[in-house]
Amino acid sequence: MRQVRTAVGLMSGTSMDGIDVALLRTDGENIVERGPALGVAYDHAFRRRLQSALVTAKSIIRREERPGDLADVERELTLRHADAVRQFLNKNNIMPDDIDVVGFHGQTVLHRPDQALTVQLGDGPLLARELGIEVVYDMRANDMVHGGQGAPLIPVYHAALARNLSTRSVFPVVLVNIGGISNLTFIGTGGEIIAFDSGPGNTLIDQWVETHAGIPFDQGGMIASEGRVVSSLVERYLANPFFHAQNRRSLDRNDFLPPSGAEASLEDGARTLAHLTAAAILKSAGHLPQKPSMYVICGGGRLNGVIMKDLTELAANEGSSVMTAEVAGLDGDSMEAEAWAYLAVRCLRGLPLTYPGTTGVREPVSGGIAVRPPSGN
Repeated sequence: MRQVRTAVGLMSGTSMDGIDVALLRTDGENIVERGPALGVAYDHAFRRRLQSALVTAKSIIRREERPGDLADVERELTLRHADAVRQFLNKNNIMPDDIDVVGFHGQTVLHRPDQALTVQLGDGPLLARELGIEVVYDMRANDMVHGGQGAPLIPVYHAALARNLSTRSVFPVVLVNIGGISNLTFIGTGGEIIAFDSGPGNTLIDQWVETHAGIPFDQGGMIASEGRVVSSLVERYLANPFFHAQNRRSLDRNDFLPPSGAEASLEDGARTLAHLTAAAILKSAGHLPQKPSMYVICGGGRLNGVIMKDLTELAANEGSSVMTAEVAGLDGDSMEAEAWAYLAVRCLRGLPLTYPGTTGVREPVSGGIAVRPPSGN
């Protein structure tokens, strides 16, 4: 019997709103036993530091560079992740010795797949020393070395979850993560996996409401619900070459920018961008080999009622159904953190993290750097 490991996954996504922590017992293949999870929000000041880090990171040419204050931001980010893990362990009465490995995503501050350049802030050795637990980090780089886009990495976990979904599920099924950037994973009737970024997720909406209302996000889609869709804006976004290119590519959060303030009111802008998020998913799904029977939605975007309403209606027009991760028996908040726990175990076993059908890598490859804490820690 393959060894089942107890892993903790850590995710700080493109929305930059905080750290998700999740526990998983897994063999990195078919055994997936989901445990507790915790979300730890960033304070406003640190979110501002991360936003500034995105600007500073634009000058990076080699992925090990840390211009300006990026080294200080990386250290603080890592220590915050260590504190989040300690909170999680204390809350759930778990001892550090009970954890075999921590999967550490870090914070993406630059992603230029066409230049084979991706940068995630996060000091794996420091985290291992702080926690006294083996850490796997930097999981995207090896994919790029072998010709991949470096994203998305979650599909192999999506596929494991799909194999264990309720018998109500009808294949082909698509799991969609609506984070800052949306991505989708197609699992066909024969188990084949195809995955790619599908377009803007919450990032444009968050930027819009923060700029025009001074709040970090549109909770539940309340602002959007008061507006109307500006069709010309949606059409302009969907005319972007990203949606029409046959070769799918991964996105950086700056590949799509919010409209100018003169183009829409606060409410109309939020409504338009919510509709765009839904329409982009269906537009990108047109590149799949079959129309999905079902879309399972996870990530923060599933909590935006306007996005979900539009997505449900657009999918129904194509004969597909939509359900949230929770209806499918999953956890839409912790799924990405769970995925990083799953990927860490796969790394330790030398199993592939990415495939030609997920990132465009030339052949299935593993990835990540495993670092153990100093002896006696």
